[in-house]
Amino acid sequence: MPLHMTKIAFGCDSVADLRARLEKRVAEGQVRLTTRYKPKRADEMMGGSLYWIHASVIVGRSPLIGFEDNGEGRYWLKIEPRLIAVQPRAKRAHQGWRYLDATDAPPDLGEGEAAAMEAMPVDMAKELGKLGLV
Repeated sequence: MPLHMTKIAFGCDSVADLRARLEKRVAEGQVRLTTRYKPKRADEMMGGSLYWIHASVIVGRSPLIGFEDNGEGRYWLKIEPRLIAVQPRAKRAHQGWRYLDATDAPPDLGEGEAAAMEAMPVDMAKELGKLGLV
């Protein structure tokens, strides 16, 4: 099972805003995010995903493509320009990115479930998640 990572969707007002930002930042079929260091476990992350945290809830994931030295002493984290909805799960905010084991990753939602979750306010999804209802 591949290793994943989590990252805060900083500056995004909603899940729809995050999705729009990803689609807007497409370069050659991928989105490039800058990070200071290449993860030491990068090889384990091939086939993994970047799980996005919004308002202390994991809301979606973007499949990882890989890592690349950008020539300026930093690395690009390359991801697919799409957001796959996942079952909301509470996750404390953190700086930068963190590893996420496949066993701890929330499952993907079906198409109908994804539309319903996106329409739901994040606070409501968070509370329903705590109660085990979503």
